[in-house]
Amino acid sequence: MRWSWIHLLTRRSLELAGLRLLGDVAKDVELLVLRHQLAAFQRQLGKPKLEPADLVLLAALSRLLPRQSWSSFFVTPATLVCWHRELIAGKWTYPHKSPGRPPISEETRELILRLARENPLWGQRRVQGELARLGITVSAATVRSVLLQGNTPPAPQRAHDTWVSFLRAQASGLLACDSFHVDTAFCRRLYVLFVMEVATRRVHVLGISAHPNRDWVTQQVRNLMMDLEGRVDRFRFFLRDRDGKFSDAFDAVLADAGV
Repeated sequence: MRWSWIHLLTRRSLELAGLRLLGDVAKDVELLVLRHQLAAFQRQLGKPKLEPADLVLLAALSRLLPRQSWSSFFVTPATLVCWHRELIAGKWTYPHKSPGRPPISEETRELILRLARENPLWGQRRVQGELARLGITVSAATVRSVLLQGNTPPAPQRAHDTWVSFLRAQASGLLACDSFHVDTAFCRRLYVLFVMEVATRRVHVLGISAHPNRDWVTQQVRNLMMDLEGRVDRFRFFLRDRDGKFSDAFDAVLADAGV
């Protein structure tokens, strides 16, 4: 496109230089001939189709002629002014760049959501760190924005939902153990150890003791495994707290039963 403009400007410059060598009468006659031929062509062809180089040349030449002489152009003065404005705008207008950070790719977005869903305990900074290990640089704010757009809650809420889902899916294989105390009429405190089958809410009272030590608790869970007999293989998980009464021997009884 640039070379076509140079060629066209060079050719027109040579033609203008040739006109200066002619006399005033000859130039006036030639102009009349050219205008008549142009009017004839317009009647036959209608509005001509101009290339960008033609627009540039006509817009530039319009600035060399006084406004009253613009009747020689086959377009209106408003059109010439519009072409000239576009010419100036093309010179001084720079490509527009949107502010802020460039958007991340769709593959990175899907990877962020996948890491968050498959690892419910990972927060936005942990996800950011894992992406950095893969060679993907994003900010923690970008990770948070992607999670919000993907309707993925923060890590604590995702972990809670995962725990609830686990309990619902594994309820038939869960045993939950706990204890509570009872004060008698003689101000004696007794401790009750019980186990509940989570799926059916069936409660097994294992024993009552004023001094529930490790050996006593271990013996109670051993009795429970014997009471369950053929049903013990249904249970895979045993939930308990971190009380010191639950010793390694207590866990070994459960492990021997496959729980």
